[in-house]
Amino acid sequence: MEKVKIEAKNLNVFYGNFQALHDVNIRMQEKKVTALIGPSGCGKSTFLRTLNRLNELIEGTVTTGEVLIDGVDIYHPSIDVVALRKKVGMVFQKPSAFPMSIYDNVAYGPRVHGIKKKALLDEIVEDSLKKANLWEEVKDRLRSSALKLSGGQQQRLVIARVLSVNPEIILMDEPASALDPISTAKLEDLIAILKNNYTIVIVTHNMQQAARISDYTAFFLNGHLIEYQPTDKLFVSPEDKRTEDYITGRFG
Repeated sequence: MEKVKIEAKNLNVFYGNFQALHDVNIRMQEKKVTALIGPSGCGKSTFLRTLNRLNELIEGTVTTGEVLIDGVDIYHPSIDVVALRKKVGMVFQKPSAFPMSIYDNVAYGPRVHGIKKKALLDEIVEDSLKKANLWEEVKDRLRSSALKLSGGQQQRLVIARVLSVNPEIILMDEPASALDPISTAKLEDLIAILKNNYTIVIVTHNMQQAARISDYTAFFLNGHLIEYQPTDKLFVSPEDKRTEDYITGRFG
């Protein structure tokens, strides 16, 4: 029986007077990949950012409804947002390696959370880089600048940095959009491995990518969740005409 890891109930998001999400209700399974698709400005990135409360960093944002992770409403006043963002990691569109060494990039999170022992940090760095499928490529130059890595390597480094603090959920906002085809394939292979241990939610513009890597797909349009199905069902026999029109390229 699949376990529900993330659930949104009647979720609305307003940026000032603009309503970006309308009454979104969705239940996402643990250790599965859920792809969020839809045209630009449809609300998919806004929805992704509700899952670790990143929208709050934008002034004038109001969120109503509930987002439950393991049954706990993450918008409850008692929630520690720092602890939430440790549990729910984020990978952005452009690789955001810090201007420091490869080692220090990965050790950054554990240090922030109080880990100081070098032996333990060494272990976390190696383990995280291995999980991100990058260790073999960088193990001999851990002290060199992360900014010297290629775009694809930097994106996997960012994933290693997310993994270093032991998250349960990984959010990805178009993580391959700035990458070449070979780096994109490596990233997709990595996502397939990571879902054995993590729940992954990914925003993608690339319909083929959604079909390749996800177990479930959610189609957003104008801030509404139009359809949410197992990926093979949504792409082969969508229930809503608008979903069909979008995935067959009639608009978007």
